[in-house]
Amino acid sequence: MKAIEALNFHEPTPIQRQAIPVALTGRDVLASAQTGTGKTLAFVLPMLQRMLEQPIPGVTGLVLLPTRELAAQVATVVKEVGRFTNVRSVLLVGGESFHLQLQGLKAGASLVIATPGRLLDHLERRTISLSRIHTLVLDEADRMLDMGFAPALHRILNYVPKERQTMLLSATLPPEIGRLSHLALKDPLTIAIAPRGATVDSVTQLLYPVMPNQKSDLLLAILRNTSMQSVLIFCRTKRGADRLARFLQAEDLSVVAMHADLTQGQRTHAMQGFKHGKVQIMVATDIAARGLDIRKLSHVINYNVPEKTEDYVHRIGRTGRHFEVGDAYTLVSPEEERYIAAIERFIGRKIPRVQLPDFPYDRLPPPPKPKTMMERFGHHRRFIPRGRFHRS
Repeated sequence: MKAIEALNFHEPTPIQRQAIPVALTGRDVLASAQTGTGKTLAFVLPMLQRMLEQPIPGVTGLVLLPTRELAAQVATVVKEVGRFTNVRSVLLVGGESFHLQLQGLKAGASLVIATPGRLLDHLERRTISLSRIHTLVLDEADRMLDMGFAPALHRILNYVPKERQTMLLSATLPPEIGRLSHLALKDPLTIAIAPRGATVDSVTQLLYPVMPNQKSDLLLAILRNTSMQSVLIFCRTKRGADRLARFLQAEDLSVVAMHADLTQGQRTHAMQGFKHGKVQIMVATDIAARGLDIRKLSHVINYNVPEKTEDYVHRIGRTGRHFEVGDAYTLVSPEEERYIAAIERFIGRKIPRVQLPDFPYDRLPPPPKPKTMMERFGHHRRFIPRGRFHRS
């Protein structure tokens, strides 16, 4: 409580209000909430409280996350809210010194924050024991499954005691999460703060139709004609992110790239520079779309429309967090209209289309046409009354 007061946290968010009392009883929790709603504290606080009430030698708490950046972010939160306690934590992620991680374990860490791959490395080398785990957290679980970590998670579950508390937190609840929760959880309380596909109300969403050859110029014009504190720009590929970052740097803008091909040191340096305001613009792939807590992020711009509808929700959820407001702009070329149609169905709303005044458009893309019956059901089918389809 002393640390919470020092951090100026006065009121719990809805996910914290619902999850923390249940987690304190030791019951399993399956929680789904929009990004930026405070899921991290919802599991960190009960976990620390249990460690203080039941001090046991060895590693008793484990938090698993899909990426090094997310794990480092949770480790920072643990240090902030646990600063007045004697709970020691260690971060086990790839790209960092295995020897230093081993030293942290030997120093008496009771809480481990890890990515699945590096944790398995330690388990296989027998440098860590999970036999005393009483609290297991699977954070950003849908993202872990998207990244192919299901086999690793199944292996890790074999190392932890069956009698434990498990909290599974996810931004979305696809069918794969149901299968994982059936395997990992026992009689969980399910908490759903927002329906599937919901976007944060504090984010203003706009679409900018443009031909592909003018995307870079339109982006530059938007950046120069809009008051922006900090901007996260999403590209579909690592090569595209590098190319766009170089283009913006050549225009004397403060830009850094962020993607999986960078070394851990480069990624850490880029993220720290962006978070602390030393760099105004970050051009990233979807590695930065999930869970990263970047305070005072005023704008998110989708340079490429995401092909997966849920990725759109995660991307724009980087802004408008912690009771702030933000803007999310998406540059849309004609060939990307099909993704926009799917996104609008997913979020249950139409996104306004706008033009940038005085921008010298070569020609504007035509507005999307409503689908005909033939386009909806496929050219290889003909519609038969009575609710049946027949192949021609």
